[in-house]
Amino acid sequence: MCTFGVEFIHFAMIEKLQGVVLRTIKYNDKNAIVRVYTDMHGVMAFLLPQGSGKVARQRRALFQPLSLVEIVADIRQGRDLYNIKEARCLQPLHSLHTDPVKNAVALFVTELLSAVIVEQERNPALFSFVAGSVMFLDRANDGIANFHICFLYNLGVFIGIEPDRDTYRPGCVFDMEGGVFSSCRPVHGHYVEGVEAEAVYRLSRITYANMHLFRFNRGQRNRLLQLTLDYYRLHNSALGELHSPAVLADLFS
Repeated sequence: MCTFGVEFIHFAMIEKLQGVVLRTIKYNDKNAIVRVYTDMHGVMAFLLPQGSGKVARQRRALFQPLSLVEIVADIRQGRDLYNIKEARCLQPLHSLHTDPVKNAVALFVTELLSAVIVEQERNPALFSFVAGSVMFLDRANDGIANFHICFLYNLGVFIGIEPDRDTYRPGCVFDMEGGVFSSCRPVHGHYVEGVEAEAVYRLSRITYANMHLFRFNRGQRNRLLQLTLDYYRLHNSALGELHSPAVLADLFS
């Protein structure tokens, strides 16, 4: 178990939280800010003391992207930045940070989550999905070429932008603005048809258990990723251009 402590603040409202680390950014010469998706309060920003000694190295290892942590913190209403009293490893990750392929996928997951999950509110189902996805990726031995697509599609279920697959009929057009399948092309230009509309429907059935059965060549996988990201952007204006998909496109050729 890896733990560290910081100075206790009197009259603090102390809570124990579980979290998935998103990213750490420099704040000043003495501190960094670590953004964590927590089980109780959604995305939170914590002040993280920096340094060059053993304890500082342990902190950096503990708060790597997608690390699963338990945090005891001073939580006070009206604050945007919180003080950590104690933190420890909630679930050790054995390969996610050392395997170059998994690390590239983790970069995509982190970049996506940082963009689309911004609220400070509790969502147990979403937290369970994110934490479970991290553990699955860490434990997977092979067959993860479709993981990022599976994660991306199923994340949409939990944030309320899942396409309505019940409206699908063979030959239908997929209306990306409405999130539905239709027999007619919409008046706007945000739609796909033919094999791409069918692929969207097929994607609605993808899970971590069956994703290895979805056979895509490089072009198909890249197109599905781009199409799904475009769909996200129509329904979530916070999602801009991501850097990691280009890495994945080269990786899973």
